This record gives sequence, C-alpha cells and structure tokens, in this order.
Amino acid sequence: MSKNTPPLVPMSNPDITEAERDAVMEVLRTPHLSMGPQIDAFEKSIAVYVGADHAIAVNSGTAGLHLCVRAAGIETGDLVITTPFSFVASTNVILFEKAIPVFVDVDPQTGNLNPELVEQAVRDIEKGGSAVRKWLPRRGAENPGKLKAILAVDVFGQPADYDRIKKTADDHGLKLIEDSCESLGAEYKSRKTGLFGDYGVFAFYPNKQITTGEGGMIVTNDANAAGFMRAMRSQGRAPGDNWLQHTILGYNYRLDDMSAALGCVQMSRIEELLTKRQQVADWYAERLSEIQGAEAPSLTPETTRVSWFVYVIRFNPGLDRDRIAAKLIEKGIPVRPYFLPIHLQPYIVDLFGFKAGDYPVTEDLGQCGLALPFSGKMNEAQVDTVCQMLRECLTSLG
Repeated sequence: MSKNTPPLVPMSNPDITEAERDAVMEVLRTPHLSMGPQIDAFEKSIAVYVGADHAIAVNSGTAGLHLCVRAAGIETGDLVITTPFSFVASTNVILFEKAIPVFVDVDPQTGNLNPELVEQAVRDIEKGGSAVRKWLPRRGAENPGKLKAILAVDVFGQPADYDRIKKTADDHGLKLIEDSCESLGAEYKSRKTGLFGDYGVFAFYPNKQITTGEGGMIVTNDANAAGFMRAMRSQGRAPGDNWLQHTILGYNYRLDDMSAALGCVQMSRIEELLTKRQQVADWYAERLSEIQGAEAPSLTPETTRVSWFVYVIRFNPGLDRDRIAAKLIEKGIPVRPYFLPIHLQPYIVDLFGFKAGDYPVTEDLGQCGLALPFSGKMNEAQVDTVCQMLRECLTSLG
C-alpha cells in the first residue's frame, strides 16, 4: 500500500450521530462557548453514571491526572509507584511536579500493575536503606523524598486489581490515583471504575468509549479535593474570587461547552456505544480462535465488564511482530504496537538511566502486542477482512 492509498479499514472511527452535531450547533447559537451550562450537565452525567459525589471536567485526561497529582500533595523528589506499561501521560504527570516514578512490573495476563510487586515495593521503600535502591532508577533519585501515592492504570479497558492495590495503599497511608482514561464503563467485581482510589480520571479522545474530541473528567468523593481541583483547572480561581482574582497558582485546564455538549449526547448513548464495541470484540475473538500464532485479549474473573478501548492481540514467541505489522500495513490494514515501554522512551532513559531488561514482563508485552483496527462502527465484514489479512500474513511467514 502506498502512502497515498487509503486503508481498507479505518484504525478507529468515532461514533457520532446527528444528535451530537445538533447539540454542538445549538451551543454555537448561544453566548456560552466556555464555562456554560453544558459543563455542569456533562459533569452530572458522568457523576451519576459512576456514582461519584463530584465530577470535574477538564480539557484532557492528562490534565485530569495532573490535577490529581497536585491534590495528592506530590512534590519535588516524592516517590510515586506506577506502571511502565501505559501511555506516557501517566508518568508525565508525575514528572510535571519533579517527583520520581517508581516503576513496578505488570501482570503478564492483563498488563496492569502486579499487586504483589506493588506491595513488595511499598514495604521495601518503607524499610529504607539498601532495600529502597532496587526500586529506584539508576540516576535522578539520589535523594528521594517520601513515598506518597500509587498511580494505577486500567490498561486497554480492563480494570486493575483494585482490592489488593487499595489495601496496600490504605495499609501504608498512600493516596491512590486511578487512571481510568481507557476504561469508562468497565467493571471490577461489578463495580464501575473511577472510584476505587481517592480520585479517578476518564478521557474522551476520539478513539475512546465516548468522545468530546479532546477532554477528560475527574471523579472523586473527596469534597475538599474536588474544590481544589475546580480552582486549579481555572487559573487558581477559588470560590469567592472574581474574574481577575486568583487565590492559588493554577492552570487553564477547562473544557469548552461545545465539547461538553458533545459529551452529554455521547453519555446518553453510553450503553449503546459499549454494546457495539463489545460486539466487535466478540467478532474478533471468534475469528482469532481459528488463527494460529495470534492470541486474543484475555480477561480475569474479577473483570465483570470490560470496556474495550483498543483491541490488542499478542503473537506467539518466535513471531516477528514488527514484520507482521509491516505486511498488514502493506495490505491496507492499519495497525499499531501497544505499548512502547515507558522506561525505554528516550527522554525517560536520559532522565533516569533505565535499560532494556529492567522490566521484563512490560518489555515482552511491548514486543508482542499489536492493536488491530477497532471501533464500535466496524461491521462484521471489516473484521473478516482484518482477520483474513492477518491469517495470510502469518501463513506467509510459515
């Protein structure tokens, strides 16, 4: 396939109807393009859906996670346990505050934080001395501060093992930040994601379960934290401040009303959107069961509902994922490796000196995983096309 040839199947495709378009146009007919009534309505829709006392709309999932880091009191030199198998934003928000990410390897089945390793890391860090060093990066952490928090990620829409992670956090007085940017609608032991920690964050990029174009939402039951984050998202303007008063140092992390209007309609369709994504995942799983060398995603018994973000398959040992990906792209099937390990990203290596082999499970997943085209708008024929091309590529490699 040449660079100018359109793909046979889109990599992703937001599910937008006339209702969403009409809602956005209606906002454009009003003077309220920012900080208007659609923000309140969108926040309420998310809060009701997950059962949160507070929801705070922001302009990205990254912004939401950053405000959670600030609300958790994380400062220069503090330690935050997190995962190296994620999109880089979950680490970047720690670095924004000049804190130190303490990477813990992941569960090989789910790609989520390994709760046993999380507990071991917390205990070793509390011991101090030589026990701490094996968890810290080679450089950039010569004078570490306190361990303040755990930042867990719901990878690809499957919740982390929160009962175990939360117990560790509670037992040791740590804040728990839930990065649910990939898991709106997912359920862990029949409980929706977002509220297992002190704060949770959803994101609404065009390939997510719902979209606002760009956007995110913090959910929490902590009233004080919610007030702080509302002020922080709007240049530090606290309750009682007028337009040009700013009680604290903040950011412009606000969501606009057009995006919020889009989000409101999407939330009114949330069950439809999740059901359609589940159908596409089911089609994939049925066909992949007949293709040797490629493995469909697997779910744990604790995941009582997965909320499909992307559809990532794994290849058997000995198969060259990158070679297969190149062949699929040549045939008009767009694919992406998911994820590139965070600790091996060039800027992270420069900062902390990580090397290949530091987190073997993460690195293995990063080398064998491939995201196939996926969205709720895919039809069965498109799934057939992707799987047929995949079968041909694997057969040609013998």
